[in-house]
Amino acid sequence: MQKGGILNSHIAKVLADLGHTDTICIGDCGLPVPEGVQKIDVALTFGVPSFADVLRLVTKHMRVEAIHIGEPMEAENPVNYAIVDELFPVNRFDRRITSHEEFKEATRHCKCIIRTGEATPYSNIILQADCIFAPER
Repeated sequence: MQKGGILNSHIAKVLADLGHTDTICIGDCGLPVPEGVQKIDVALTFGVPSFADVLRLVTKHMRVEAIHIGEPMEAENPVNYAIVDELFPVNRFDRRITSHEEFKEATRHCKCIIRTGEATPYSNIILQADCIFAPER
């Protein structure tokens, strides 16, 4: 039994299995999950757990080299966009910003989508794994 870290065994397993450039998605409770992509549902009720809570926890345990977000996030959800900016400064991480439709298409290639209880629009991000033995960003 783990003493700490990520206690959700499905999330812990996905993170342990990631290789360099593999992707996972953290999404709000409305993001569709494509056929064939593993859904890890941690949603309990609207807002619980929040996008920010899950993103902060996952990034403590995942080495990230790049992110992908939908273009509407900045204007439609400035609170969560600010959290993304805080965790992934533009000068240190590659950042891909596309239409929401292109973002949803990109989720087809993710190892999993972690569904949060977040109920605010465009609270979705794809995280691309970095090489764990490369220099820290």
